[in-house]
Amino acid sequence: MSTAHTPLIQTKDLCKSYFNDDVATPVLFDINLTINKGEFVAIMGPSGSGKSTLMHILGFLDMHTTGRYLFQGTETGELTDDELAKIRATRVSFVFQAFNLLPRTTVFQNVQLPLLYHPTIKLAEREKRTLAAIKTVGLSDRKDFLSSQLSGGQKQRVAIARALVTEPDLIFADEPTGNLDSASGVAVMQALQQLHADGHTIILVTHEQETARHAERIIHIKDGRIDSDSKDFKRVIASASSSLK
Repeated sequence: MSTAHTPLIQTKDLCKSYFNDDVATPVLFDINLTINKGEFVAIMGPSGSGKSTLMHILGFLDMHTTGRYLFQGTETGELTDDELAKIRATRVSFVFQAFNLLPRTTVFQNVQLPLLYHPTIKLAEREKRTLAAIKTVGLSDRKDFLSSQLSGGQKQRVAIARALVTEPDLIFADEPTGNLDSASGVAVMQALQQLHADGHTIILVTHEQETARHAERIIHIKDGRIDSDSKDFKRVIASASSSLK
């Protein structure tokens, strides 16, 4: 199937429930969403709204209960465990709030880590890709530093480089500025904006209005449903602000 005009992500009536002793707890309801290659999308919503659950489903960390999720035109519900694992290793990457770096290893080693599990990238290519990713986030002069020697903002930029090194189709950023001061947060968001300008698709999950403003499209989730989906920042931010109070 040609993917030239196929949405990167498409969900149709997607729902998610969690089950405990046969008791269903619905979390997401009738999510209809299309995200194209090259977009920078922020998903906003208060705690418990379902935004993180949606991100986990779109990032293949969880499965939907009913409805459909197509990734580049492929029905994800029909993929085998091995096929899903390959997608997680090669086509999507994550940047988390807590950085998730190995403290006693260098910046270079942390960024290279995903390549060690990549099924197709050969040894000779790993160093080249790792150095290029570190350069992209402006940390070439820190490549031999231990991650424990870095500031919070630098650690998050290392995490971004690690997410970038496999050249994925899609980068998820889960509250990437949540543990940072305002200046470091701005630097991290500028790095993500530059990745977007270079053609990367980014889905940002945040409850912070200032962070969401860096995206070109904002999806607001309330009570498990899409409440708004717009490029009209002022209207969406105002709606998000009122619901977060």
